[in-house]
Amino acid sequence: MNDIIQKIEQKEEIVDAILDWYDLNARILPWRISPEAKIGGIVPDPYHVWLSEIMLQQTTVTAVIPYFEKFTKEWPTIQKLAVANLDDILTAWAGLGYYARARNLYKCAVFITQNLGGKFPETYDDLLQLPGIGKYTAAAISSIVYDTPETVIDGNVERVLSRIYNINVPLPSSRPIITDLAEQLTPSHRPGDYAQALMDIGATICKPKSLKCDSCPVKINCISRSLGTAQNLPMRVSKKKKPTRRGYAFWAEYDGKVWLRRRPEEGLLGGMMEVPSNEWAPSNSWNNIPPPRVPIIANWDILPGVVSHTFTHFNLELKIIRIELEEMINLQEGEWCAVKERDNYALPTVMKKIFSHVGEPLLDL
Repeated sequence: MNDIIQKIEQKEEIVDAILDWYDLNARILPWRISPEAKIGGIVPDPYHVWLSEIMLQQTTVTAVIPYFEKFTKEWPTIQKLAVANLDDILTAWAGLGYYARARNLYKCAVFITQNLGGKFPETYDDLLQLPGIGKYTAAAISSIVYDTPETVIDGNVERVLSRIYNINVPLPSSRPIITDLAEQLTPSHRPGDYAQALMDIGATICKPKSLKCDSCPVKINCISRSLGTAQNLPMRVSKKKKPTRRGYAFWAEYDGKVWLRRRPEEGLLGGMMEVPSNEWAPSNSWNNIPPPRVPIIANWDILPGVVSHTFTHFNLELKIIRIELEEMINLQEGEWCAVKERDNYALPTVMKKIFSHVGEPLLDL
């Protein structure tokens, strides 16, 4: 801890080194204003920063870029997003995961447009009142857009600070220590650039593996580098093995159409379209899964193989039961959707896997 106190006294040296590095090495990202552009008077667009920060939750920059570009082309302003159809937003979001983010994105756009004249609040506390905006996102928007000295901490920042100060307490228990250090380091001058610089260092230099310590702007201040412990930090508590859930999906088709229904708004994959299925039950083996109760009395066939998908807290395996109907039937819920127009529906990735599993001949109809 004495080392940490000593290094905190070097705050100005560390911050200056980080900002100098950022001025030369900032990543070029479609939602970001470069240091040179900011000097020229261009300011960050709060809509772009907000949209990117929501998309980046639990998702990589590489995955987010095409979604960000698609959204800003389709809905170039928050006002445009606010009057969009939620189903169109969910369809555009499909594949990005964590679909509650998309629903909250829409709610937030509507609230800002209808109640705030289309303008984002400028303070951390006011941003926290908006749908889908938590402490991290509020701090990021306030810092990056309005240059308010809020402390921004994501996974990259946790890793960088854990290594600079050789924090040997495993995550998540070390977060209060990291937060205290981060708050002490956050500068009043260019806090937004500083926050983005730390993220960039974590993403390009101080990576989980393959560290590039010789290129790091704070290498002379890094305790774990001097001790040779950087590769082992941050420490983490061993994760428990994810449980597996299993179930059956019911693929009913008629004349190039497939039966789809909308999932409940609340809960996993809320508001998305799905191939209907039974309950996804926790199970160590398919032998423990009882035969499914089919929704339509007919001669169903079980397709070989399973569809596998990983969610945050569990793995999923689905067997597909298929039937091809000779005549249209009225459904109590859901609708008949043209398979060839599947890209027009808000299908999450696991449902797209079901389409692929059924087979390309049908999908090409």
